[in-house]
Amino acid sequence: MYRYDQYDYRIVRERVAQFSDQVRRRLSGELKEEEFMPLRLQNGLYMQIHGYMLRIAVPYGLISSEQMRMFAHIARQYDRGYGHFTTRQNIQFNWLKLQDVPSILADLASVEMHAIQTSGNCVRNITSDEFAGVAQDEVVDTRPYAEILRQWSTFHPEFAYLPRKFKIAISGAKEDRAAIYAHDIGLSVIKNAQGEIGFRVLVGGGLGRTPIIGVEISDFISWQHILTYVESILRVYNQYGRRDNKYKARIKILVKALGIDEFKRQVEEDWEHLKDGSGTLTTEEVDRVCSFFIDPAYERLPNDDSKLNEFKADSRSFSNWMLRNVLPHRQPGYAIVVLSMKKVGNVPGDATAEQMEVMAELADRYSFGELRITHKQNVVLADVRKKDLISLWQEATAHELTEPNFGLLTDIISCPGAEFCTLANARSIPLAKMIAERFENIDFQHDIGDISLNISGCMNACGQHHIGNIGITGVEKKDHEEWYQVSIGGSEGNESSLGKIIGPSFSFNQVPEVIDRLLQVYLRNRIETERFIDTVRRIGLAPFKDYVYAAELTEEEAVDDKHAVVPAQYDIPYYSPRF
Repeated sequence: MYRYDQYDYRIVRERVAQFSDQVRRRLSGELKEEEFMPLRLQNGLYMQIHGYMLRIAVPYGLISSEQMRMFAHIARQYDRGYGHFTTRQNIQFNWLKLQDVPSILADLASVEMHAIQTSGNCVRNITSDEFAGVAQDEVVDTRPYAEILRQWSTFHPEFAYLPRKFKIAISGAKEDRAAIYAHDIGLSVIKNAQGEIGFRVLVGGGLGRTPIIGVEISDFISWQHILTYVESILRVYNQYGRRDNKYKARIKILVKALGIDEFKRQVEEDWEHLKDGSGTLTTEEVDRVCSFFIDPAYERLPNDDSKLNEFKADSRSFSNWMLRNVLPHRQPGYAIVVLSMKKVGNVPGDATAEQMEVMAELADRYSFGELRITHKQNVVLADVRKKDLISLWQEATAHELTEPNFGLLTDIISCPGAEFCTLANARSIPLAKMIAERFENIDFQHDIGDISLNISGCMNACGQHHIGNIGITGVEKKDHEEWYQVSIGGSEGNESSLGKIIGPSFSFNQVPEVIDRLLQVYLRNRIETERFIDTVRRIGLAPFKDYVYAAELTEEEAVDDKHAVVPAQYDIPYYSPRF
């Protein structure tokens, strides 16, 4: 993985010193909150309901075991013993004191990490395929290009104050696992008929209040020109993007207003001034960055392991885990392992300090000291020898990291919701826990098969509900009651689509029954092994809507303490103080 050079170290150290002084001035009263807010946002620091939240950058999701141990240290030393993995492959801590933040940033800098550009109107953390470099369907390893984009976008002076936040995702496999269609810019690394590397470029995607699937602006930009072409896209957006209305300030609104043909014309007109200039990539520069991503010292191993097969036959739990959470690797004798952050009853995406330390130890012993954070809020060990899978599973199981539900119904994506976020209309985490408990039977989940269920506490869509096969979002209702809209038919990947709302909203306690009815319609109508999303596309919305609203919905039992967002000793209110 990439290592800091002298310039990286200097920049991050200077930023830590600068922000430390800004915090001192805020605590002393020299800076008012309205003066301090843009400064803290430049350093990934938000003020939420209960305190400050710090979002730490994890470029393209790749971290070392040392960095994961630092997360554990921060969780234990400065937070309440846990952290939350996000849909941008980052991690955030939700219970921080302002006076501690400079120390946290200094600790992060010691392991080549920071929180720069994880918030604010700038280019955010570059995301990528969590299986980059090891997937069997990979065309080009995206990690070097993701790193080049990271270096280019960090502290880019022209794009420090964009109309709104800006997100870039990159994929290099036959199957898109980075949700590139749901980003401001989506990049797919491809090869043309001559075997030359280039990029298919999508623009104008995004979720939130106005969800839009990105559209193609170019079917092939050679690798030498990708930085200048992306820069021209950003320059056009920076010039014409709406700054008078934050709800219309994203590039997707501009692309829709101009039309893709006119937007492309303006981009390519600007590109004429940048193409073949100083931003053009050279073979030497790409080779330099590629040198940080060489293959580890793989052993020559047989692809089949008799002991593994015997253990699978004897252990149903292990067999289920192998079926869902262990994926094929391009190197014979190795496997990709997904460590689930979705143990039923736990908070989706949360990891305790102890779990972080365990994952770091597992990475050191079984995966060359590296881990990947996924945009689905799980953690990946990318290079595990098949002969080590049994011992890894046994150790990880002891720490609730082997729920065999990757890609199943309880592998829920969820934002923190109203217990933490000042923007949220409703709780996400307790709802996710209640749904997972309702459908925790693993045999039932396997029968349902591949399905995505995403929850957002508001229309900002941090839980990516628009591209969930089933999407749930909290909506405003009178008397401060919690109500949720339900959509179906959303998906990410090569056939990305936006979900459609099935009808009027539901109360908190009705949602699990709504999910149950949707699944009943699917089970009655599917053909053989047809996925939920394929059934929805084939039969349409109407059968699902008709059955959900056909009879009065029963309510789940009142939510009890087990659905609190954190253990009771933290004295978290059942409802947010906002209500």
